[in-house]
Amino acid sequence: MSLCQYSIVFALLFVGTFGYGDNELFLPLKTLQKMHHKHNEPSCSSQKSRSENGAIILEMKHKDYCFRSRGDLNKRLQKRLLADDIRVRSIQSNIKKISSKQVEALSKTTTTQIPINSGVTMQTLNYIVTVTLGGRNMTVIVDTGSDLTWVQCQPCRLCYNQPEPLFNPSISPSFQTVACNSSACLSLESATGNSGLCGTNSKTCGYLVSYGDGSYTKGELGQDHLVLGRTSVDNFVFGCGRNNRGLFGLASGLMGLGRSDLSLITQTSGVFGGVFSYCLPSTEAESSGSLIFGADPSVFKNSTPISYTKMVPNPQLFSFYFLNLTGMTIGGVAVQDSSFGKSGFLIDSGTVITRLPPSIYKAVKAEFLKQFSGYPSVPGYSILDTCFDLSTYEEVNIPTIKVHFEGDAQMEVDVAGVFYFVKNDASQVCLALASLQYEGENGIIGNFQQRNTRVIYDTKQSQVGFAKETCSFM
Repeated sequence: MSLCQYSIVFALLFVGTFGYGDNELFLPLKTLQKMHHKHNEPSCSSQKSRSENGAIILEMKHKDYCFRSRGDLNKRLQKRLLADDIRVRSIQSNIKKISSKQVEALSKTTTTQIPINSGVTMQTLNYIVTVTLGGRNMTVIVDTGSDLTWVQCQPCRLCYNQPEPLFNPSISPSFQTVACNSSACLSLESATGNSGLCGTNSKTCGYLVSYGDGSYTKGELGQDHLVLGRTSVDNFVFGCGRNNRGLFGLASGLMGLGRSDLSLITQTSGVFGGVFSYCLPSTEAESSGSLIFGADPSVFKNSTPISYTKMVPNPQLFSFYFLNLTGMTIGGVAVQDSSFGKSGFLIDSGTVITRLPPSIYKAVKAEFLKQFSGYPSVPGYSILDTCFDLSTYEEVNIPTIKVHFEGDAQMEVDVAGVFYFVKNDASQVCLALASLQYEGENGIIGNFQQRNTRVIYDTKQSQVGFAKETCSFM
C-alpha cells in the first residue's frame, strides 16, 4: 500500500497538505516534535475576509492560537478537556430537562406543541472570526450550539479582560434598543432558555444566558449594523453584555450559529439562504480556516465530493443540529454494534472531543486496539482512556476512522483528529474519542474530528454535508 506523508503539530494540530492510504494514515513523530518548538507571536486582531461568487468568506483561527497562554502545556490541556467534559454534561442535562418539560406539557394538552430550544450549554468554544458591528471590529467565538450573538458592552459592570475595546453603543449612530413587546424579546426563551427581563422599563429587553459551569452573560438586547466581509446586515439583533463571566478566553463575545429566530443564520437567511459552512484549522499552527456564508459550492476547496445527510427533526431541541449516525469503520473494518442509528448525534463546533454511547465506544476502541497493536500502553488522561507511549518511534501507521450517516454520507476523520498528544515527547498519546456516561445519552461529533473537513449546514434543505479539504483562507 502506498502511504502519503503528513506534517503534524503537537496537541494533534497539523499544517501542510495531506494524503490518505486506503485504510491507514502515516504519522511522522519526529517531524511533529520539531514543528511544535516553533514559537511565533500570534496576531488575530484583524482577521481577513472576502467575497466570492456571492458568498462571504471569513478567515477562521483557533482561539488557543490567538489567545495563547504561556503557562504549562500539561495544565492547559487538562483544563481544556475538563472544560469540554463540563460542556458535554451540560448539553446532556439540558436535553433531559427540555425533554421532560415536553412530556409534562403533552400530558396536559395535545392541541399545541411549543418547541423549547436550549442553547444553554457550557462554552468550551474554540474557533474565532472577526466581524464588524456598529463600525467596530469584534473578534467573536463561533458556536453552532448557541443562538444569541453577544459582545461585551460599555458601560460594563462586570466584564472579563479582552484586548479589543468594549463595544460602546453610545457612539454607534446605528444602535437601537430592543423593546420588551418586540418579537425579538419574545424569542429569547427559545434561544436562551430564559424569558426576556423587562422590569419597569418596557423600552429595554434584558437577557440572561447561563452556562453549565456557572459562566454567564447578562445585559440588554440591541440592534445595530453588522458587516460580514463586504455584506451588510441592518438591524441585527444581538446581546449587549454588561455582566459577563466564564470560559470565553479573550474574545469580545460569541457568534450564535444555531437555528432559533435570534441566531445569525436565521437573521441573515434572506441574504445567504440559511446556508453556512466551515473548515476548522489547526490550533497552534499558523494556518487559517474559513467560515463561509452562502450556498455556492464553487467557493469550496474540497478534495473529495460533498456527501449530504438529512438533519434529524427534533421539535424539542430544534436549535441543535442532529444527524443519524449509522455506522463507523476502523481501517476499513465496519464496527458492529446494535446502537447505531437508534439515537440522534449532535454535530457541534463547540465540543472538542467526539463522544460516543458506551456500547459504540467499546466496540470502536476494541477494533482500534486490534489494528493498532504492539505499542506500549500508558495510563489514560482526563476523559481519554486509550493512550500510548510513542516516544521511541520515528513514525507509526494508524488506521483510518470513517463516520457514516444516513443517506450514504460519510465523514473521514483527518489524521489531525485521531490522536490527542498530551506530552511533547509523544510519551502520552491518546485516541481522541471518549465515552458518554450512559447508553441513552446523545452522541456528539466534536470539532477535533472535524478538522480539515468542509462541513456544510443547509437549514433550508435540512441537510449537512461533508467533504475533505485542507483548511486555508487563501
